Amino acid sequence: MSTDQVILGTVAVLAVALVLWGSFGTESLGTVVGGALDWVVAKFGWLFVLAATGFVLFSLWLAFSRYGRIPLGQDEEKPEFRTVSWIAMMFSAGMGIGLMFYGVVEPLSHFVAPPPGSGDIDPTSAAMATTLFHWTLHPWAMYAVVGLAIAYSTYWVGRRQLISSAFAPLLGERRVNGAGGRAIDILLALFATLFGSAASLGLGALKIGAGLNVTGGVDAGTVVLVLIIVVLTIAFVASAVSGVAKGIQWLANTNMVLAITLALFVFVIGPTVLILNLLPTAVGSYISELPGMFARTAASGDAATADWLASWTIFYWAWWVSWTPFVGMFLARISRGRTIRQFVIGVIAVPSTVSLVWFAIIGGAAIDEQSTGTDIAGQDGVEAQLFGLLDQYPVAIVTSILVMVLVAIFFVSGADAASMVMGTLSQRGTQHPTRVVVIFWGVLMGAVAALMLLLGGDEALLGLQNLTILAAFPFALVMVALCVSLAKDIKNDPMMQPREPVLQRAHEALVDTERARERGRGEASR
Repeated sequence: MSTDQVILGTVAVLAVALVLWGSFGTESLGTVVGGALDWVVAKFGWLFVLAATGFVLFSLWLAFSRYGRIPLGQDEEKPEFRTVSWIAMMFSAGMGIGLMFYGVVEPLSHFVAPPPGSGDIDPTSAAMATTLFHWTLHPWAMYAVVGLAIAYSTYWVGRRQLISSAFAPLLGERRVNGAGGRAIDILLALFATLFGSAASLGLGALKIGAGLNVTGGVDAGTVVLVLIIVVLTIAFVASAVSGVAKGIQWLANTNMVLAITLALFVFVIGPTVLILNLLPTAVGSYISELPGMFARTAASGDAATADWLASWTIFYWAWWVSWTPFVGMFLARISRGRTIRQFVIGVIAVPSTVSLVWFAIIGGAAIDEQSTGTDIAGQDGVEAQLFGLLDQYPVAIVTSILVMVLVAIFFVSGADAASMVMGTLSQRGTQHPTRVVVIFWGVLMGAVAALMLLLGGDEALLGLQNLTILAAFPFALVMVALCVSLAKDIKNDPMMQPREPVLQRAHEALVDTERARERGRGEASR
């Protein structure tokens, strides 16, 4: 199994250069990246808005058209993982940690300060509709597009498991295997995966640090945060080395059980009736407000609307796009043996439903506390808001520890999946990268997070996060091209060719054969 030295070397050099810049020129990194990101959002926010909705429509078309029956594997091949484990793993890698961060923060933010254009809509309904818009169909459709293109290209067509390989119908095999394909895999896939995961690892350490402060009064300074990163890095490297079927699957299943336990606790102890009422209300508000939300651009309002979009919707679309190389490849890796229809429905509908329930329970409980006089939104830092909510209920210490464990496992399961994806990209698309390469990427990811935090603080991590989002701009264009390539690929799929012409050609060939035999018999008799 050969390692692509060009890819490995290029990303390693980029990693060192950016770590040095972020560590010793934190302010410079923040200024340059922040300015570039503001320019992209202001000039091309419309692109993210249109593309996000386009990915939803494209995914649903694939699922419910005749192409939905195309398998992502060989004939009669069974799925590699059980459905429950499949869902748990896709959720852990996709946005499980995000739900832990924003389960309270986002609904509460929109409740306290309703989005522009909400008008006379009930604040709770507006908050839930906006939250679901950012966390359900649209982000998961982005993941589905990339994951489906890779899975189809790899398991049905038989190409290498690389993002670049899915462009073969559009660019040709020669270009895909050349500099153009490597550029896609290096700059847009490995780059986003490494630095996006490193930034999230550092931000996760901040979340766990806030929990230690709440539960034990521990002042989580830089040294403590770096130690947290070291422990998490050791854990996810060990899990990644054990493989998808063991470590990652076990962690994902464990996290699912723990998350359900936390949600049930808040549901039973918290405002149960309000949450039950909020579930259908949130769905109704989301459906009724959906046309206006996905049509909302800077041109539809004043400067305040443009600022709000840049801070929320467009920021989210860019953030999800920046994660699609990693999450899409991982979804493809765990989805062998399913059909296009099963893949799309599983990747979009199931996580969207889970997100609805999670935000209704956790967000609904936070809104209830805020409405009755407890200032959850005023907690010291967004990392502390979930802990502030749990502090209103019995056994707060226990549930807060449970949250920290959940955050840690979500990061471990997500980071070890990222290590395996980077190993696959750097070893020419192999499904089973070597342990040495997986360990290399895992340690590099942890080192980037620790050094940025140690030398540049959380401002350096924020700059790294913004840099990752900035990379989403070219990749959004790549994803549009990927849709075109996939559509061209499946249109020429042998399963989709009309049957009647095939039978007609077979009949004509049979007739020609019989005529040749008759001529042969005639010549023999003469």
